[in-house]
This record gives sequence, structure tokens and C-alpha cells, in this order.
Amino acid sequence: MSNAAATPDTATAAQTGRKSRRRGRPVKRDDLPGPLYIRHFGLREAPFGITPDTDFIFTTRAHQEALNTLLIALKSGEGFIKITGEVGTGKTLLCRRLLKSLAEQHCLTAYLPNPCLSPATLLRSLADEIGLEMTEANDHYVLLKGLNEALLALAQQGRTVIVLLDEAQAIPLEALETLRLLSNLETEKRKLLQIVMFGQPELDRHLANPAIRQLRQRIAFSFCIAGMQRDELHHYLTHRLRQAGLVAGELFADDAVLALYRASRGTPRLVNILANKCLLSVFGEGGQLVRARHVHGAARDTEGAIRPWFWWLR
Repeated sequence: MSNAAATPDTATAAQTGRKSRRRGRPVKRDDLPGPLYIRHFGLREAPFGITPDTDFIFTTRAHQEALNTLLIALKSGEGFIKITGEVGTGKTLLCRRLLKSLAEQHCLTAYLPNPCLSPATLLRSLADEIGLEMTEANDHYVLLKGLNEALLALAQQGRTVIVLLDEAQAIPLEALETLRLLSNLETEKRKLLQIVMFGQPELDRHLANPAIRQLRQRIAFSFCIAGMQRDELHHYLTHRLRQAGLVAGELFADDAVLALYRASRGTPRLVNILANKCLLSVFGEGGQLVRARHVHGAARDTEGAIRPWFWWLR
């Protein structure tokens, strides 16, 4: 890979800086919104960011199946639901899609993006999310009692309370046991609390601990998210580029799309990282079309990507 491709931000910034200095105007990095290639390709914004952005949602088959599973399970009133997937497969984005859908149904949701908490802190976080005031002096019993009373009051109002735990593989065993106790809160007809866990495959190993086997038996619905399929990748790239402002044409040749799939195995985050590097590389060359060689170069310096010299084994 060329120096521009290996360190595209530095190289292209230096190149742009040299051109601007020749015109007598220094370039400040802060003056450039997003990647340097945005104007070059006629875009409004960066098309391949790695921060989950619902404006760029592209519904793959796996994501739609996962969302359908979640909505059916929640409508059934089950206590625990588990969604797992490898790093970068879009679990957080799915969680945000679910939050948006639940908001339209007037459900009361509690979103905990970092559940690596002690049992007491977890209970206080839940209390805060549902608007229940608790003091630091409240002990475990008082916290559980207060939550139970608040959940009963909400149930009488016809409100459904759903807790969404992102990065659930990081939950300590003691906090998981607290969640199990919370799931015991119910009326004769329904659960007072439904809990959805989003986590990496390590969550399954975490739940296999005999100490929390009672919780594992209460997981009524489970789904594992896979990466996008090969025939979805071209549509995914086109969708994000159009959302970013590309009016017409293609920026990725067919051989580049195939190389991207091989390098990423359809993992959305890896696709975004590689696609961004490819556009930077093409911009550095002054070109307009990403080819397979650009993908090969991007894959060589990207952690988690399949390197091109191994592709012949597949």
C-alpha cells in the first residue's frame, strides 16, 4: 500500500496543506469537517463513520430478523431476551432502533449502555431511569422495595417497563443475580419488568456459569446477529453514499465490492473502516473509483480484516 493509503489522513492533509500554502492560505485541520475527501466526491458528510447513526440505517436480513424477534418477544411479555453478535455487527444500532420503535409504542424504557455496575449501583441506575428518587443511604432491600412499588404503579397505569442492557457480557455475576431478582417482580397476569441483553458471544459463556443457571433458564428468546450477506454489500455501500449526498454514479467498482466482502466477511464496522480508508486512498491519488487494490491496501493495516495474501485459501 502506498504511503497515502497507509496513513491517509496524514498524507492527504499534508498534500492539501502544501497546495494551500502555495496559494498563500494555511490550512487548519479543525477547518475541515470530516474526512478530506468529502468535497472531492461531492458528498455532504462522511458516509462510513463507525459511530452508530440511525440516519444511515440499512436493514440487512439479519438485523430485520433480530428486530422482529425482539418485538415479538416483548409483545409476549417474556422476562429475559438475549441478543448476541460479534464485535461490529451492529448490536448498538439495533438497540437504538428498538428504542425508537418502543418510544412510538409509549413504552417506558431504561437504557444502560455500560452495565458493568455493582448490584446497588445497577438498582439506582434503574430507579433513576424510571424517575424514582433514591438516596445513597437506601440499602439493597429498600431499593428493591421502592422499585417494586414503582413498577406496580406503572403497571396499573398500563405502562410497560423495558430495560435494555448494552455490552451485557461485562455485567458482573452479582449484578446478573440482581437482575434475576428483579425479574421475579410480577402480577398474576404479567411481568413488571422485561430485560433485553445485547452482548458479544462472551455473554453466552458468562451465562453458562452454574451460579446463575436460574437466570439462564428464564431467557425465553435468543438471537445471534450475523454479518451482512455478500449480495447485500453493494446495496449497503450505495445506500450510505446516497445518504451522505452522492447524487449519481458509483464509487466502488465490482472488484472492490468483492474484495471488501472478503476482507470484512460482511461485518458492518469493518466494512465502514475499510471503505473510509479506500476513499482516502483514491482521493490521495486524485481518482474517482475504488478498485480491489485499494481494498487490499486498506486491509493490510486494519486490525480484524482478512489480509489479501490469505484469500487464496478461502
